Amino acid sequence: MTAAEVLRLLDGRGLTLAVAESLTGGLLAAELTAVPGASRTFRGSVTAYATELKHVLLGVDAGLLAARGAVDPQVALEMAEGVRSRLGADWGVATTGVAGPAPQDGKPVGTVYVAVAGPESSAVHPLRLEGGRSEIRAASADAALALLERTLTAGVASVTTGVRAKDREEDGGKGCLQP
Repeated sequence: MTAAEVLRLLDGRGLTLAVAESLTGGLLAAELTAVPGASRTFRGSVTAYATELKHVLLGVDAGLLAARGAVDPQVALEMAEGVRSRLGADWGVATTGVAGPAPQDGKPVGTVYVAVAGPESSAVHPLRLEGGRSEIRAASADAALALLERTLTAGVASVTTGVRAKDREEDGGKGCLQP
């Protein structure tokens, strides 16, 4: 799924999009804004590379970040929800993970979570990617677009492979990271 196709889907439904990026560092926003007419649908982005900015700018729970670090499915979901809320979009998309060269927060290189949050549904997809830093970043951006496209066309119930908004660890983690 290309950025142009995702934007066409959103535009056809009168929906808007905002993105929150960590490991992709603006790559996803760059792909979206390269599409002519993106401004009809794309509201903006937040690149919260530093862990504390995920809390300050996107509202990710500080306790969650302290306990689990930035590379976590619930963090990805809260990033997507936060950017959606803060930028006034119908849909939020987020990327967080480890592009390398070294592990982060005890997570190996290639551990990535992409998330989408919308008006009535949300989803997180875990990835275990291989390759160099640029390949991991590009694959993460592509996976985020693909998750949004699947969510928009098929409904979240058939694509959720991770954490929904209510599937927090303190609730028993039902659905957390199950394939």
